[in-house]
Amino acid sequence: MSQTKPRKLLIIGGGFAGLECASKLANDERFEITLVDRTNHHLFQPLLYQVATASLAAPDIARSIRQILADAKNVTVLMDEISSIDTAAKHAVGSSGTIYPYDSLLLAAGARTGYFGHDEWAKHSLGLKSLADAQNIRRTVLSNLERAELTTDDAERARLMTIAIVGGGPTGVELAGAFADLVHRSLKSNFRRIDTGKLRIILIEGSELILETFDPDQSAYARKRLEKLGVEIRNNTRVIDVRAGALDFKDGTTLEAAAIIWAAGVAANPLTASLGAPLDRGGRVTPNSDLSVPGHPDIFIAGDLVSMKDSEGKMVPGVAPAAVQMGAHIAKILKAQASGDSKRPPFCYFDKGMMAIIGKNYAVVKTGKMQLQGFIAWLAWLFVHIMFLIGFRNKLSVLLGWAYAYLVNTPEARIIVYPPAVPSPDKSIPPPAA
Repeated sequence: MSQTKPRKLLIIGGGFAGLECASKLANDERFEITLVDRTNHHLFQPLLYQVATASLAAPDIARSIRQILADAKNVTVLMDEISSIDTAAKHAVGSSGTIYPYDSLLLAAGARTGYFGHDEWAKHSLGLKSLADAQNIRRTVLSNLERAELTTDDAERARLMTIAIVGGGPTGVELAGAFADLVHRSLKSNFRRIDTGKLRIILIEGSELILETFDPDQSAYARKRLEKLGVEIRNNTRVIDVRAGALDFKDGTTLEAAAIIWAAGVAANPLTASLGAPLDRGGRVTPNSDLSVPGHPDIFIAGDLVSMKDSEGKMVPGVAPAAVQMGAHIAKILKAQASGDSKRPPFCYFDKGMMAIIGKNYAVVKTGKMQLQGFIAWLAWLFVHIMFLIGFRNKLSVLLGWAYAYLVNTPEARIIVYPPAVPSPDKSIPPPAA
């Protein structure tokens, strides 16, 4: 017999985990679902670097959450930023002042750029966690090239034509490769006073290897490909300070760069501190095996906020496939509960592997015992990312855009748009009702 009163499920975050959970419970009359996100769109984060490097436009990798869930009659989507969670009162509070009561809660609010305890570095560097971040990187780099074309000061030109990328993981490697392709191929004939081939792209990594989570031979392959593209790689280089236009290193040296991109770490959304559970160094929660928060069986956590090991003792990575699997697992538990089944099976992560693209035509792929690199890995990367995009329009527009850029070597998303000097939100729009 079905419930007479729907169970209130509050989902905080419209990323992969939150969206998957809502989709699995769509039109199930036993649930009244409210999904709250601080933006109005679902973002395909694996392709953010392509927006940052002018290969794709923002709409290509984002889609309205309302549109995705338009047919889910039991789901209400609201744009608000959750500022706190009261686990005792079982409600969350939005920055709008709205109170969101819940019977069950899924916290999947994602991560932010992490600076290892030096949040003051954020004002002098560029992170890459949102569309706004990606557009800011693109605007900064393209504007610096325009200013370099304009100036007659050689020292200033050299500074403007230096991009420092901190972090040699997949994001840093993909950014470095894409920027190298952009300036060495696509923009080569666009400028008259500067040689874009002289743009310095410096990838800085604190450990021995780039792509450290891949096998050593794949790391070596990636390094060789990047260096062939003209990227300077500095391993075993620790950043001790980030200043306006400069990085200071542990060895006492300094690097001047007009664009400093931070791809070295992530930190959990600060809402995890509201849960009263132990947090790791990055603010993430180690949940129970069923993804519930210790001491709170009615609260689940997923995506980048989770710190747990898989059945082989390896940390579950903060990647899209893991988040999707978590969202589906939580939905399965909630459905079983609504049917009177109190069993809570443990979450089992199915590792679909890792991928990183290294400029045009090259990538590395690691899945199980299989390793691919080169052009075939690039094709695999292309196929997987197209399939994961939400919505036929997104898939088609991205595929056509990539095909065109591949043939003509000219990315079209190179328009520089500056934000308003003083933000002026419309105060006349009232917050949503409680």
